[in-house]
Amino acid sequence: QLEESGGGLVQAGGPLRLSCAVRGRPSANYAIAWFRQAPGKEREFVGNINWSGGSTYYPNSVAGRFTISRDNVKNTVYLQMNSLKPEDTAVYYCAVGTGGRPTGYVYWGQGTQVTISS
Repeated sequence: QLEESGGGLVQAGGPLRLSCAVRGRPSANYAIAWFRQAPGKEREFVGNINWSGGSTYYPNSVAGRFTISRDNVKNTVYLQMNSLKPEDTAVYYCAVGTGGRPTGYVYWGQGTQVTISS
C-alpha cells in the first residue's frame, strides 16, 4: 500500500518535495517509481529508485531537476522537484514494480496534485 503526500500549488522556478509512504516491504528486486499524468495525456515515468540498492534512474525530461531518495527507517520515498515549470503540472503517483512503463508496476498510490503557476 502506498500513499503520496506533499502536492500543492507552486510558482514556476520553485521547489516541491513529494513523499510516498510505503506500507510493507517490497521485494528487493522491485523499485519505487514516480509517474505523473496531466489531463488528456498518458501517464509518464519520471524516475525510480531500487528498493534494496538505492540506485536511481531518470528520463531526460526531468534529469537534473528531479531527485528520488529513500528513508528506509521511515519506509518513505521522496521526489524532490526543483526548477519547476508549468508543464510539470500533473497528478503525481508512486508505484511499486519494475522498469519505466506503467504496466510494470503492480501497486499504486492514489496520487497527489501538483500545480505550477507561471
